[in-house]
Amino acid sequence: MKKAFLFPGQGSQRRGMGKELFPQYKTYTDNASDILGYDITGLCEEDPDRLLNQTQYTQPALYVVNALTYLDRISREEPPDFVLGHSLGEYVALFAAGVFSFETGLQLVKKRAEIMGAVKHGGMAALLGLKMEAVKKILQQFNYTGIDIANYNSAEQIVISGIREEILGAQKNFEASGARLYYPLNVSGAFHSRYLQGASQEFGNYVKGFSFAAPKIPVIANVTARPYEDGATADLLTRQIASQVRWYESVSYLLCQDELSFYEIGPGDVLTKMINFIIADPIPAAEMGITPPAPPPPAAVKESVPETRNNVYPLWLDRFVPVGNDGGPQSDIQALAAGMGAAGFRETYGVRYAYAAGAMSYGISSPRQIVRMGKAGLLSFLGTEGVSLAEVEEAIQYIKQQGGPQLPYGVNIGSHPERPETEEELVTLFIRHGVKNVEAAAYLGLSKAIVYYRVKGLYKDNKGNIVAGNRIMAKLSRPEIAEIFLEPPPRAIVDKLLAEGSISAEQAALSRLVPMADDICAVADSAGHTDRRMPYALLPVIRRMRDETVSKLAYATPVRVGVAGGIGTADAVAASFVLGADFIMTGSVNQCTVDAGTSIAVKDMLQEINMQDTDYAPAGDMFETGTRIQVLKKGMFFPARANKLYELYRRYESLDQIPVKDRTQLEERYFKKSLDSVFEEITRQKDPAEISKALQNPRHKMALVFRHYFTVSQQAALKGDVAIREDFQVFCSPALGAFNQWVKGTPLQSWRNRHAEEVAWLLMLGGALYLRDFYLQFAPSSAVNISRPAKQLSSVL
Repeated sequence: MKKAFLFPGQGSQRRGMGKELFPQYKTYTDNASDILGYDITGLCEEDPDRLLNQTQYTQPALYVVNALTYLDRISREEPPDFVLGHSLGEYVALFAAGVFSFETGLQLVKKRAEIMGAVKHGGMAALLGLKMEAVKKILQQFNYTGIDIANYNSAEQIVISGIREEILGAQKNFEASGARLYYPLNVSGAFHSRYLQGASQEFGNYVKGFSFAAPKIPVIANVTARPYEDGATADLLTRQIASQVRWYESVSYLLCQDELSFYEIGPGDVLTKMINFIIADPIPAAEMGITPPAPPPPAAVKESVPETRNNVYPLWLDRFVPVGNDGGPQSDIQALAAGMGAAGFRETYGVRYAYAAGAMSYGISSPRQIVRMGKAGLLSFLGTEGVSLAEVEEAIQYIKQQGGPQLPYGVNIGSHPERPETEEELVTLFIRHGVKNVEAAAYLGLSKAIVYYRVKGLYKDNKGNIVAGNRIMAKLSRPEIAEIFLEPPPRAIVDKLLAEGSISAEQAALSRLVPMADDICAVADSAGHTDRRMPYALLPVIRRMRDETVSKLAYATPVRVGVAGGIGTADAVAASFVLGADFIMTGSVNQCTVDAGTSIAVKDMLQEINMQDTDYAPAGDMFETGTRIQVLKKGMFFPARANKLYELYRRYESLDQIPVKDRTQLEERYFKKSLDSVFEEITRQKDPAEISKALQNPRHKMALVFRHYFTVSQQAALKGDVAIREDFQVFCSPALGAFNQWVKGTPLQSWRNRHAEEVAWLLMLGGALYLRDFYLQFAPSSAVNISRPAKQLSSVL
């Protein structure tokens, strides 16, 4: 597969960037300081005078760091097939393509930054949630003749530019017209607009003094969204300052050329996030006037995957499930799929199937994926672990705006006994935004916050029935935890909430008549934290507990019990429902889809794995306890290195006790810096109380240092930083390997053709067909009437 390198522009800078690169590329670094007239390392690493966010310093600093990052990258792998940069990043792309030297590029950037930094009285604002036509209509409707489109970043991410007062004044009308976010940028100039024509001309006069080589690698220009041609460099760089950055079209153009992997080269992950949105919704080739390349020989033709048939089922489903005259799967299969599991589950959540997609941490279960699932009539949960409260709120607002009030969805909440305020803040957010479905995970006991959420939603309808307005699905692997969710909310916590005035007396009384959870998901061997339970042992035990509790307490509505873990094929779905599951939940199969927040680099790896390609390793967030997680093993050093760190932690009382040989290995291979340097970095990031504890307790210090490896590995995987690919920490279970083998040779072999809702359709309809075939083999031929072929799965199972 070919690859494209993306270079970020202004806005990606951060203090500390380039720290590890400057010593390795001292000649380049020294030359940069000489050209700029100031110490580039001091500016990037420490920024003592707070200059890094000023345009005349930001642009040269980013150019240097991005260029060194590129040099470091290609020292270990082949150069890319395409390069492109966002605004300032285009200069690094040209350097990478051999159009000019590092020094020449920096001279150009220095002049560009000085000219642009001198521009005043302008403003810019980022818009989310509006398409280009809607933005143009608003500009016309409110007569904003002084505002230009500066950046066209993706289908619904646009930046406008103009006179500062007009930019600020337009916020109210844009928000009233449907903008999900209107964010004025902290800039002094109206960059990439008509107001930079003077700056563009001044820079053009400067550029005339340079000569440029033809690109050795195709460079996609911001101005044209097409490759640079020999002799056009000076003109395109001059025009770029006052022209729109056509990023959406640039990436869409590349998507029409070949199957590509995209990698962001530089600090931050701004472009990586944009790419995921563009891949999910690119500009069609026809709209860009591009004629698709001639197809390869028939045997190698890549099958197209239209979005849906009749807005319900995708065309590729024909390969797995028989299709009827109405353009959908055979009615008997469809009806059987809709009848599997508990009817109460479908009615409660307003969904088509007894199916849920579980929350995934760090934004992997993205808002876009939640909306697509909901619009397909399927329940899914937004992950909150590793995501800031502000990001969770923005995601909920997006889901509500895009999906409407009836969209089925939920949000995850995890147990945080050491930080109860985390749960309290989330519950407050849920109640404020009317989140009615919550997935509760990792609870060993009930917190005040989760009990408050449950009881606060209780009321009686006009018929006198108790209604649980705030529903809880508890994910668990242990019977003793199931027991606390099957019982009513604890009286002691309810009484405390009542005394505080947090709930009403009626709600307190009603709480004695309902269980803590509406649904319990018995989580068998799965990705991430897992107790490695067998579903065939776990689910029956939890179901019997449920039956006994419901019988004893006579709940008006029984608690439903579903299962998760290892579900990646149609026969696994069938087995789950035969075992008595009221619903099923999937996880790993959804992180290797277009809309998932997983990085492209990780998706490329995940689509290739088989069942044996996962392993167990210590969990970074529970490192000291030895709790284990299931992660990707294929091509990874992470599982072995994580286990080695835990073994050293168990064996020694401090970092100083670690033998020289082991310590050298850690510093050279694991951390790529001294352990003392790692602790210094942690000191700048952690709470002073935590650092004080570490200084007093050598073993705690060792734990902090070792856990840093897990943090870096997690972040590298999320960003897709393939420079340390072998250290990626990727939660994954064998279910994804099983799914990959099941769809091998079909359009779904590539993750670029996978959407979570379509995976759900395939699993449920395939499971229904599997069950029908299974039971028909035991039925007398005279008792059934089979008018259509039923063995359609045989070629893939």
